[in-house]
Amino acid sequence: HVELGKMLKAIDTERGAKVAGSRSYYLTGPGAMLEFALVNFAISSAVKAGFIPVIPPVLVNPAAMEGTGFLGQAAENVYHLEEDDVYLVGTSEVPLAAYHMDEIVDNLPIRYAGYSSCFRREAGTYGKDTRGIIRVHQFDKVEMFSFIKPEDAKAEHLRLLEWEKDFLKAMEVPFRVIDVASGDLGSSAIRKFDCEAWIPTQNSYREVTSTSNCTEFQARRLNIRYRDESGTKPVATLNGTLVAVPRMIVAILENHQNQDGSVNVPKALRPFLGVDTLVPSL
Repeated sequence: HVELGKMLKAIDTERGAKVAGSRSYYLTGPGAMLEFALVNFAISSAVKAGFIPVIPPVLVNPAAMEGTGFLGQAAENVYHLEEDDVYLVGTSEVPLAAYHMDEIVDNLPIRYAGYSSCFRREAGTYGKDTRGIIRVHQFDKVEMFSFIKPEDAKAEHLRLLEWEKDFLKAMEVPFRVIDVASGDLGSSAIRKFDCEAWIPTQNSYREVTSTSNCTEFQARRLNIRYRDESGTKPVATLNGTLVAVPRMIVAILENHQNQDGSVNVPKALRPFLGVDTLVPSL
């Protein structure tokens, strides 16, 4: 995808590094248009499925970050602005989960689709994926988030997974689903599925989306409850990536490339891009 990105004038990692350091990049021309198409398709798909679109803040207070479980084992990957004591989010899961902090919510389930930039220090990844845009410090993402009754959480988790699979099928890329081992789960999730897309140049599958069932872990810490006939109880929270833009661009470029360096646009994105094929610039 590095060479294709250059040929198409879609990805510029050299100027990204010049301006912002390693693991930085510009999406230009067709690369930028591809992001807009992916986000538009993701949000429109989510709205059709009953999600409420949200553009959340990307700077959050310690209560939001700690309540969602991101100041535990993942703390080293979080950007902290000490002077203001706020954090840059690594996923819109954080502000979406905290949206109903200290509230009693009614009319469950509530489903949000959040679009935001995400920021990750990528500590402990020295030497991994140093070329291209697979592992970067800043990227945009559409995240699904559900507030639901605990007894319905398992079924909701499978629904989120199906929405992720539907998106990947629409992108026409080969993928597989991994039921993540319990030892590899974060502190907040009881179960997690990863969807991994085939990346030909790496001869391997790489994670492009994931979905986690956090049961009542986040809701208890954030004090989010619902009311039933016996009183108030913590809700269950679940999250799932619909699209993380850079990795999906990688999967599309590598799986839809032609011998002349052009790239076929997935049919689902053509109405948003207005072209069937991305053609290298002279």
